[in-house]
Amino acid sequence: MFVSITDHISLDRERRIVRVGEREVSLTGLEFGLLEYLATHPNKICSKEELIDHVWGNRFQYDMGTIDVHLNAIRRKTGWSKNRPIETLRSLGLVFRTEEKPVVYTIDLQSFAAQWVQRHAVELAGKSIIPSVHLTPFVNDLSIAPEALSGLLDAVLAALLPNAQPGVLKLTSKLTIQHFVLSIDLNGTINELKIPIA
Repeated sequence: MFVSITDHISLDRERRIVRVGEREVSLTGLEFGLLEYLATHPNKICSKEELIDHVWGNRFQYDMGTIDVHLNAIRRKTGWSKNRPIETLRSLGLVFRTEEKPVVYTIDLQSFAAQWVQRHAVELAGKSIIPSVHLTPFVNDLSIAPEALSGLLDAVLAALLPNAQPGVLKLTSKLTIQHFVLSIDLNGTINELKIPIA
């Protein structure tokens, strides 16, 4: 019995067959195990160590190159590209993509933060809170709409302000491999917003 994992990809776990559109493709046990594990963890980066543990276990002698060999066989049999639906992320692992690429919003973060602080200037001044903004200037393409980002910041500020003592509100940022992290620090109370990098 086929179980749909995307609009045009389905798996038959008993017969170890993948259907791509109307075409059925037979896979070896390990090929199917690799595909099945990735497909049941959609849009999650799975490290090679995690894949070895869950697909191979203690049954075989192997090295990390084994994954690449089986992945290449899956791609060859199904006709999939190197990026879809299974994407290799160098030094991180593999991810089975079921979502379309996120919409990219180009945000001038410095201007955005300045406008946000200006919009809340009266509230902050009323609590004797001085804003301080130090954002990473070179990350502008984010997969979040400016209005949504502003709304998140508004919600954090609304939660912090009622009991706030006079002090400093710091907006800072840092980069990780997958996220732009925006930190809101009000007198030592830190909230972080992790925004996927487009």
